[in-house]
Amino acid sequence: WLLPLSSTYSRRQSLLFSICSSVRSSYGGANRGMGAGMGGGSFISSSSAYGLGMGMGMGTGVVAPIQAVTVNKSLLAPLNLEIDPNIQVVRTQEKEQMKSLNNRFASFIDKVRFLEQQNKMLETKWSLLQNQTATRSNIDAMFEAYIGNLRRQLDSLGNDKMKLEADLHNMQGLVEDFKNKYEDEINKRTECENEFVLIKKDVDEAYMNKVELEAKLESLTDEINFLRQIFEEEIRELQSQIKDTSVIVEMDNSRNLDMDAIVAEVRAQYEDIANRSRAEAEMWYKSKYEEMQSSANKYGDDLRSTKTEIADLNRMIQRLQSEIDAVKGQRANLENQIAEAEERGELAVRDAKARIKDLEEALQRAKQDMARQIREYQDLMNVKLALDIEIATYRKLLEGEEDRLATGIKSINISKQSSKFDSLLQRSLMKSLAWNALISWTFGADLFRVLS
Repeated sequence: WLLPLSSTYSRRQSLLFSICSSVRSSYGGANRGMGAGMGGGSFISSSSAYGLGMGMGMGTGVVAPIQAVTVNKSLLAPLNLEIDPNIQVVRTQEKEQMKSLNNRFASFIDKVRFLEQQNKMLETKWSLLQNQTATRSNIDAMFEAYIGNLRRQLDSLGNDKMKLEADLHNMQGLVEDFKNKYEDEINKRTECENEFVLIKKDVDEAYMNKVELEAKLESLTDEINFLRQIFEEEIRELQSQIKDTSVIVEMDNSRNLDMDAIVAEVRAQYEDIANRSRAEAEMWYKSKYEEMQSSANKYGDDLRSTKTEIADLNRMIQRLQSEIDAVKGQRANLENQIAEAEERGELAVRDAKARIKDLEEALQRAKQDMARQIREYQDLMNVKLALDIEIATYRKLLEGEEDRLATGIKSINISKQSSKFDSLLQRSLMKSLAWNALISWTFGADLFRVLS
């Protein structure tokens, strides 16, 4: 912070000393010319006093005879007063220069007032920035509290999610168990249906066998009736033949042949065989039918119980399905709530980060503005130092001019005054340099502390 300022000050100091030396040379020449003029004037005054003394002496004494007037020709020679013929021009130039310097001095005063106003504005901005920094800390605390609240809500929602996941896992286990039971019942039902189909097929086959046996029984009955008719017809023919022919046979009469009895016996045997066959067929068909009826009743009871169990399982599955749908709806609602809460939390965190970033950018811009304003303030202080130096220079010049016009100091006093003016100017310059360096160092330290 101090190296550019010191180089600027050294350049301004060398320039000021050159200006002061040129002003001092012109100021000393003018005084020397004035001193010579004043010396010539004193010579004239002494000559006039001598002439007056002579006149008074001659008037008061005895009238002397008129003497010849002698004229000293050396007195008629023009006096060498060593007056600078350009003194009027120099004074006119000095007046114009003083007017321009006064105008510049007035503009410098206006500029100083403007810079003071700018300084007040900078101080106001600085106080506002300090207040804004305090406000930022409150906003950070509010955001941290809000983010902490959101994190607690997320933790509670995470715990609820874990509990619901455990309940969901248990419900999934129950659903799997019921699903396995349902599949087992479905398999049992399928087996029962297959058995029922097989039994129905057996019953159909038995019924077909019954129909076939009944058809065979009818055909056998018809055949028996036909054979009976044939036998009866043959018997009738035989009887008719026997009636029409007479046969003489010699035989043992000890044994009589009873054809009616034989026919009756054969008929009885055939009828007995037919009855036994019919009874056996009917008994076999009846036993088979009863067996099939009992097995059908048994399988029908099993099928009805199975259907009842399947209906109960269907009702239980529907109830469990409704419960599962309700739990899935609750899970979906909770997942939506969790997603919304996470989204709100992420939005809040992003908003907070964006606000923090905006505040940091605003703080950075404020720091940059403050650094720029401090640099401008240093430049203004440099300008103010130069103006102070110029004002002090003009003040000393004005005081020296007033002293020169009022008292008419000689060249020796002028040289002493010039050396005194140089020493005063150097002291004022060194004081201003030290004061500006102290201010620059103080502002640089404050700026470094604020930026860090």
